[in-house]
Amino acid sequence: MNDNLLSSVEKYYTNKILEHGPIPRGVDWNGQESQFLRFEILSALIEKNNPSILDYGCGYGAFYSFLKQKKIKNNFTGFDISKEMIKECEKKYKNEKWYSVLSNNNKYDYVFASGLFNVMLDEDEDRWKEYIFNSIIEFNNLSEQGFAFNLLTTYSDPEKSKDYLFYANPEEMFRFCKNNISSKVTLVHSYPLYEFTIMVKK
Repeated sequence: MNDNLLSSVEKYYTNKILEHGPIPRGVDWNGQESQFLRFEILSALIEKNNPSILDYGCGYGAFYSFLKQKKIKNNFTGFDISKEMIKECEKKYKNEKWYSVLSNNNKYDYVFASGLFNVMLDEDEDRWKEYIFNSIIEFNNLSEQGFAFNLLTTYSDPEKSKDYLFYANPEEMFRFCKNNISSKVTLVHSYPLYEFTIMVKK
């Protein structure tokens, strides 16, 4: 992970959680309905009983809460570079594992990342894309069964796009995963949000 690249992003999200608290606005989502729709799509990757899960960029633990509501049993670990996010997780879910620094020695059945790549701020687009590709490779190294992540789409309405957000080409992300990671790649671009989800199985 490039600490210099992400320092401004860490400050951005820390300010969000301090301003709004542990609600969707605290991780820059519009609301719980769209947040849970993303989680529904991501969790479709899970095929193993009681898997170990890493939520990469866990925020205040909303994905863990979703899995709990859905009664999807799992061995959960949350990671976020914002220590304030981790503090919120530790306060609410004391029995789970929450980290602001991740060990690369650990392996998980599944790795999930929701909204991790959206907030680019004023970073160079090519450099941000390189960070995304490096992160995908890291997801692959950390996972045993597979991983899933979502991105804002270049098919978004131009008038609704925002300068500080990154919009990815779905075909490019699919192609990168297909050519470099696995032949078992699914692109989901059929849900009513300006984004898409990539699921990769080992």
